Amino acid sequence: MKNLTQRFGNHVFEPVWRSREMLLGRAVEKEIAPWLFEHGSLTRRIILNCKNKFRVEVISQQWKRPMLNEALRLDVHPEHHAFIREVLLYCGDTPWVFARSVIPHKTLTGPRRSLGKLGNRPLGEILFSDPSIQRDALEVAEIAKGQRMYRCATQCLANPPAKVWGRRSVFYLHKKPLLVNEVFLPSIIE
Repeated sequence: MKNLTQRFGNHVFEPVWRSREMLLGRAVEKEIAPWLFEHGSLTRRIILNCKNKFRVEVISQQWKRPMLNEALRLDVHPEHHAFIREVLLYCGDTPWVFARSVIPHKTLTGPRRSLGKLGNRPLGEILFSDPSIQRDALEVAEIAKGQRMYRCATQCLANPPAKVWGRRSVFYLHKKPLLVNEVFLPSIIE
């Protein structure tokens, strides 16, 4: 890892992801904690809590290099491109969640090629409908101004807050990984 950080920087502009146990005294607001630590489908939870129509808006879908922390988490070389899909999850006309999925090339082979063609379908719908898919532990991060993930997540907000909370985990589809980052926007707790 030392060689990677020397070559690609120490990723100071990326969130620091921690397990729930390793939050190191960072207080998570009680309103956002249930969303952060939800182990089931976030899509399903939004649909249950949204009194308006749920929808997915694709912001970007393209092959590009993942952030260094994403590449390290997926155990892929940081110079290799991955399929990166960024979407907003809406309740009515209000964005509740920014989601960024990072899918390595090796994962988009065989029957999983269709993951690159989801359009406005929620990824969670697929991940939680297949009992063979495994999920590792959730990691959470306090995402602040100046970090790349913050800019991506809050670009749709007229008055972005100083920080937002996010979570991520790796899903394994027949031992092939994909990383899902989810950033909670202020409207989810209003």
